[in-house]
Amino acid sequence: MKDKTTPFNRPHMTGKELHYIAQAHFNGQLAGDGPFTKLCHGWIEEKTGSHKALLTHSCTAALEMAALLLDLEPGDEVIMPSFTFVSTANAFVLRGARPVFVDVRPDTLNIDETLIEAAVTSRTRAIVPVHYAGVACEMDVILEIARRHGLVVVEDAAQGVMSTYKGRALGSIGHLGAYSFHETKNVISGEGGALLVNDSGLAMRAEIIREKGTDRSRFFRGEVDKYTWQEVGSSFLPGELVAGFLWAQLEDAGRITHERLDIWARYHAAFAQMESDGLLRRPIVPTECGHNAHMYYVLLSEHVDRQRVISELKQRGVWTVFHYVPLHNSPGGLRYCRSVGDLPVTCMAGERLLRLPLWVGLSPEEQDRVIRSVIDVVTGVA
Repeated sequence: MKDKTTPFNRPHMTGKELHYIAQAHFNGQLAGDGPFTKLCHGWIEEKTGSHKALLTHSCTAALEMAALLLDLEPGDEVIMPSFTFVSTANAFVLRGARPVFVDVRPDTLNIDETLIEAAVTSRTRAIVPVHYAGVACEMDVILEIARRHGLVVVEDAAQGVMSTYKGRALGSIGHLGAYSFHETKNVISGEGGALLVNDSGLAMRAEIIREKGTDRSRFFRGEVDKYTWQEVGSSFLPGELVAGFLWAQLEDAGRITHERLDIWARYHAAFAQMESDGLLRRPIVPTECGHNAHMYYVLLSEHVDRQRVISELKQRGVWTVFHYVPLHNSPGGLRYCRSVGDLPVTCMAGERLLRLPLWVGLSPEEQDRVIRSVIDVVTGVA
C-alpha cells in the first residue's frame, strides 16, 4: 500500500468548535438545554420551518422519541425500506411494533412510493421514508397515502440536513423528522441528532418524553411552579459541549454544503464515460430534489466484483466502502419484521453499491487520485 492514503471520511472542523466548547464551560452549564442548545434549536427551526426542533444525543434517539410519540402497541406495523440503517427499524421494534419492508426505487434507492399502499393493513400506524444520500423521497405521494389511511409520516432525514424537496427542507415535511449529526454526516457534533416536530399537537409531549417524562421544560419557562413525572420518557438531551460544537458547524452549514457539492459534481462528471460504457451507474437526483452531497456512490455493473474493487483501491491508498446490508435478510429483520415482496432493487443495491471518499478538505489532487484509481481498477476488474 502507498504511504499516502485517502480515507473514506475525515471529520471537518470549522475553527470555532473549541472556542464554543470553552465558552460553554465558562457559562457554567454543561448539562443540556443551555444557551448553545437554544441557538441550535433556533437555527433548525428557522432554516426548516419546523414547528419545534429538539436536539438529541443521536438520530437513533430522535427516532426512538418519534416511536414513543406514536403510542405504538405490540402488533402495530410501520412501513419503511429495508435499505436503511438498523436504527430506523429498531426504534419501532423497541415499542413492540413490526417494521414492514417494501422495495426501493431503482433511481434514487428511496422507498418506492408506488408499493406503499399495498403494504397498508389495519395494523399500520406510520410510514417512515428514508431520504437516502440526502435525496428526497417522493413526499407528496407518501403524504397523500398517509392522509387517506390516517397514518403518521416520520421522515428519517439522518442524511438530509440542508436538502430539500420542492423547496421544503427534508425533515420538516412529515409529522415528525429526524436528523443526524454523527461524524460521518455533513454537519457534525461527533454524536448527535435532532427531532423535528412539525405537528404542533405533538410538541408538548415531545418535550416531556425528551425530559425523562417530566414537564421540566415548562418549569424552566415559568409555565408551572414545579415539574413532575407526567408519562414515559427518557434522557434524550445532549450536553452543552456537544451543542457548542454543533453550533459552530451550523453557522457554517452553507459553506460546508457548497464545498461538498463541488466535490460531488466533479466525481459525477468524471464517471460519465464509465456509465456510458456500462461499467457502473451514477447517482440520479430528480429535478424536484435539492440534495446536499451527503455521499457519492456508484452502482457497479453486475459483472464487476465489488469486494475485489474495494481491495484493489485500498492497495492504492483509496478507502471506499459498501453500505447497508439489507435489513430484511438480517437475523433481526427475519425475527422482528416482515417484507412485502422479494425486494429485488434493495438486494441489488446491497450487493453493488460503492461509496467514494467525500469530505470537506478533500483536495483536488486527492479527488483526481480517487477518480483515476476508480477508473483504472473498475476497468481492469470488469
